[in-house]
Amino acid sequence: MNLGADMKLMMYCAALAALATSCDALAVGAIANVTIVDRDNGTTLEAHYFRGEYWVAGAPGARYAIEVRNDSGARLLAVTSVDGVNVLSGATAGWNQGGYVFDPGERYQITGWRKSDAEVAAFTFTAAPNSYAERTGRPANVGVIGVAVFRERPPPMSYAPPRIADSARERAAASQSTATAGMPADAMNAPAESSLSWRALAPAPKLGTGHGEREYSYVGHTEFRRLQPEPNEVIRIRYDSLDNLMAMGIVGRPRATPPVPNPFPGSRERNYVPDPPG
Repeated sequence: MNLGADMKLMMYCAALAALATSCDALAVGAIANVTIVDRDNGTTLEAHYFRGEYWVAGAPGARYAIEVRNDSGARLLAVTSVDGVNVLSGATAGWNQGGYVFDPGERYQITGWRKSDAEVAAFTFTAAPNSYAERTGRPANVGVIGVAVFRERPPPMSYAPPRIADSARERAAASQSTATAGMPADAMNAPAESSLSWRALAPAPKLGTGHGEREYSYVGHTEFRRLQPEPNEVIRIRYDSLDNLMAMGIVGRPRATPPVPNPFPGSRERNYVPDPPG
């Protein structure tokens, strides 16, 4: 795992984080796939699509990770933010900042706010007033996770004799490299247009991301040249508690299951092999 920014030496991960069970159907993004993992129970949180945005329900107090997988055939830079804050530097997030660099096909869990080449402070779901963003005076964007994905600029081409024909695999790779997917480039800066209307419906405090306990997470440095100044893909995932998502109508309320009547309530069912005494 690499971390990188234009013409700057950034960090290269010396050890992969533990991978949680992940399902492609729960991932958001095309060039890169992003999922949110509850690290306390190992489950991938379901992404609910609602009015043009993706939402996940976080459990207050749980540690979580942003899992990114590079589905392209080349290295990618993922500038990652939580609550409008860059997860590497703690600065108010911008596209021109440092981020994680992924090799082709690589998958990695970003588990916290980076404190050094060896440590992070764990991401934890917490009430918004306890979030890192609010505690540092930046409450406006609490409740959103962003990943701005950049393709790498290829090295200068050297002369080679012409080839008669490309293989099918090479043609598919070339087609993929010219495609862009995901949200518009300005999606990260789009205002939260429904923030005032749904907040009144939420029965519980809005969820944010806290600055949790220190954990080991080793990284190194690499160099990355961006193909263009703006991201090739912007992935945006909003989050809140399950109660708040149900209050907003994003997640349906579970229906009560009626008890199953027993036609012979006075008789016990037969047991096959009882446990031994003691």
